Amino acid sequence: MAEHISVGKSAAEGDRRLASLMRAAQDGDKAAYARLLNEIACMLRHVVQRRSPFLQPSDVEDIVQEVLIALHVGRATYDPARPFLPWLLGITRNRMADAARRHARRSAREVADEQALETFLDRDTNIPVNAYGDPEALRRAIRDLPEGQRHAVELLKLREMSLKEAAAVTGMTIGALKAAMHRALRTLRTVLSNEA
Repeated sequence: MAEHISVGKSAAEGDRRLASLMRAAQDGDKAAYARLLNEIACMLRHVVQRRSPFLQPSDVEDIVQEVLIALHVGRATYDPARPFLPWLLGITRNRMADAARRHARRSAREVADEQALETFLDRDTNIPVNAYGDPEALRRAIRDLPEGQRHAVELLKLREMSLKEAAAVTGMTIGALKAAMHRALRTLRTVLSNEA
């Protein structure tokens, strides 16, 4: 990132002033450190926005804050005999690269599904296509299941218990509950499809 930053009358003059503030900050001058952070925060926003114009303002601010934190943590590594701006821009380049990697990882895991958020005012349009429409028939079908299967449906689906919780209530093993649930769903599908 070969950025040309003009601070004050000239870049060299601005670099000397910022380097002087950084040296004073390294020596414990809190006022100089506060001035340095205020000046470079504005400059960093400009650099990040210019290098990545597609970023949202909140993303720009996040990167600026990360650079300021990195500067704070690594302030002892700055060599006062060297120019300040190249050191600062090196930190900035690294933080921008970190942000780009995070964005790429996040984008790789996200899936855009425009229909997932679609809803309509008419309630009937929001019912899934394969949803069963007769609750009384469903109640009768569940009531007619064998006892173990009925308990599995009541606890796991109707009461929304975890397998572990349902196993504690029934005394059945988790494997037995899974098998009973599988059989119950298969039976319910068969019974309800015959009624339709």
